[in-house]
Amino acid sequence: MKNTQYWLVKSEPFKYSWEKFNKDGRTFWDGVRNYQARNNLKEMKEGDLVLFYHSNEGKNVVGIAKVVKEFYQDPTTSDPNWVVVDLAPVEALKNPVSLEQIKAEESLKDVSLVRQGRLSVMPLKAEEFDKILEMGS
Repeated sequence: MKNTQYWLVKSEPFKYSWEKFNKDGRTFWDGVRNYQARNNLKEMKEGDLVLFYHSNEGKNVVGIAKVVKEFYQDPTTSDPNWVVVDLAPVEALKNPVSLEQIKAEESLKDVSLVRQGRLSVMPLKAEEFDKILEMGS
């Protein structure tokens, strides 16, 4: 049994919202054009769990997704540098967890969401993932 890894991805709701993701039932996570975020995508394994965060408007963690296909060439570009993974929705959080709540929580002070605001794909420790779920339940 492999160890599940935990991640957070950001999407601007007007570009790709949690609601749309749930309607689609599955999507490839495209548009990543940052090397660090891309390297994080390459680390994702099938079955990993991913928090879905609405950036810009809302600024909330709204749901949980899982990785259903590991990285492959981003179909939206011919540049082989960029990759996507496939994600599928698992469940919505009962209560979205805001950036303010995350910033106010001492045990979450090291998450990249707080420290590297521009990063769109980031790893989380299991206990950070669990804490955010607890805050959203």
